Amino acid sequence: MLGLRTTAYIVKDLAQAKAWYTKAFKTEPYFDESFYVGFNIQGYELGLMPEGNETNLKGENVLSYWGVEDIQKEFERLIELGATIHEKPTNVGGELMVCSVKDPWSNIIGLIYNPYFKLPE
Repeated sequence: MLGLRTTAYIVKDLAQAKAWYTKAFKTEPYFDESFYVGFNIQGYELGLMPEGNETNLKGENVLSYWGVEDIQKEFERLIELGATIHEKPTNVGGELMVCSVKDPWSNIIGLIYNPYFKLPE
């Protein structure tokens, strides 16, 4: 195993989702096709894929957490952009804080403040 590479979200309207995620992550996509939109978020892939003909159920059994410096500020900013609260910022031990929101397509976006996490060199 080499570690996490991509988190992908399924969306009903790819164009609207691309615009929303561009604002939410303050990054333009580097890959933009009708079947997939890819963003490079500090070396990790955030992907958007269009729903098929049938509506997929959005599960809550897997969470990906995107690292942030100020969890309350980012949580509030995503809510202002139209996300809804999934889990308010919560201390989960020491200085660790997590929260999550649902994007306009009901995908869960997790945020984490973890000053202990260091990327391998």
